[in-house]
Amino acid sequence: MPPAGQAGRKTSRFSPLMRQVLLYAFGLVPGLLDITQGVLGTLGANPVAVCLHAFGRYAFRFLLLSLAITPVRRFIGVNLILYRRPLGLLAFTYAAAHVFFYVGATRHFEGHILWRDFTSRPFLTFGFLAFLILVVLAATSTKRTIRALGRKWAVVHRFVYAALVLACVHYSLAFKTWHIEPFIYAGMAVVLLGLRVFKKPARQSV
Repeated sequence: MPPAGQAGRKTSRFSPLMRQVLLYAFGLVPGLLDITQGVLGTLGANPVAVCLHAFGRYAFRFLLLSLAITPVRRFIGVNLILYRRPLGLLAFTYAAAHVFFYVGATRHFEGHILWRDFTSRPFLTFGFLAFLILVVLAATSTKRTIRALGRKWAVVHRFVYAALVLACVHYSLAFKTWHIEPFIYAGMAVVLLGLRVFKKPARQSV
């Protein structure tokens, strides 16, 4: 017989931390597969460009997923708050890989080339500002910094909305020709931001 108060309670074989680690590891699989395919030569003539753009999309997707946690809990009643941190860290990880592939693999850390790009291609400025915000958010996502910042932590992490807007602009301006995908992502971002404005209507008592 189970102890009193524990009857019918389901226990997971994984601790909360382990579930976060597993989600983070699972989220890295698409990027690792892309890199593996690039090494094997199955990503076409320009695997660096393919990985560069794929990592940017992965970063955007995980950022959207992390911001969907609160609306899902508020409007659907499913509490996935445990997974918001690994989703946010996945967004940062892929954004860092996106930046590294651009700065290192395509521009070979050449300062004068990077300076020319940033002064002549505005979408890079928006993307870099979004990445800087993600750096700050990732650096302050540990329990120690949360305790140290106290109420200021919530204020700092509201900048994630600015990162989302900057990412939308970056992605929308990245193409020289018309592409629908950036606007689909921007539409999802607008929906998520809009859901944070509206509150779930209270149930009417009969």
